Amino acid sequence: MSAEDLDDTAAPLIEHLAELRTRILISLGAFVVAMVACYAVWQPVFNFLTRPICHALADRGQQCGLYLIKLQEGFFVAVNISFLGGFALSFPVIAWQLWRFVAPGLYRNEKQAFLPFLLASPVMFFVGALFAYYGVLPMAFRFFLSFQQGDLSSANELASIGFQGSVQEYLSLTTKFVLAFGICFQLPVLLTLMGKAGLVSSAALSGVRKYAIVVILLVAAIATPPDVISQMMLFCAVYPLFEVSIQLVKRIEKKREARMRAEGTWFDEDDDE
Repeated sequence: MSAEDLDDTAAPLIEHLAELRTRILISLGAFVVAMVACYAVWQPVFNFLTRPICHALADRGQQCGLYLIKLQEGFFVAVNISFLGGFALSFPVIAWQLWRFVAPGLYRNEKQAFLPFLLASPVMFFVGALFAYYGVLPMAFRFFLSFQQGDLSSANELASIGFQGSVQEYLSLTTKFVLAFGICFQLPVLLTLMGKAGLVSSAALSGVRKYAIVVILLVAAIATPPDVISQMMLFCAVYPLFEVSIQLVKRIEKKREARMRAEGTWFDEDDDE
């Protein structure tokens, strides 16, 4: 390869790297702005996140109180909320910058296939997070609080067990629930995209159904706290999504077959024998 050829190949590479740097800087800028904005309102956000535990405590006639066990705990809680909130708020900008960088290298049909899934991913994450917040957390907290016994203010009890929660531990537990359900709700998006790309088929997904059950149970055991209730709730939410994914892939296959038959490029397996 001559020096001129090397210069020709190096120029597009430098342009791509420059564009990538621009996209990354814009994404980082959006994240920093969103993070600062969330830091300014971290207390209302935390109050919103404490509603499930406060309602569960109120149902038992207890006051809602969380405590700062460590001196620096409040600061790290504010930082964690601003970090997670900043990423959530800036995700549309980050996704758009990713799309602007990748789209020029895609064919028109590839753009039409990829863009809907890019839009569906945050929607499904949001649905999973809402399901965890409004459906799973109240039930899980009622289950956890059921292990209290006795009255902490009474001297007649031999042993009293009451909830005195740490602010940081509560935030960690709540975000773990929300993130676990939000990520697991990406399953239909991922499998449908793979089906669109021809990487998986509905027959193959149906054939590994029993293995999928085991994998989902393992993910539920890892992603949620070590209690059977939350693990089974995650499984009961995710496994139907797997079945929905099979139907979506079947629909894609039928559309692909109809298009190829119309173009005259479809060949039945029976015709090859």
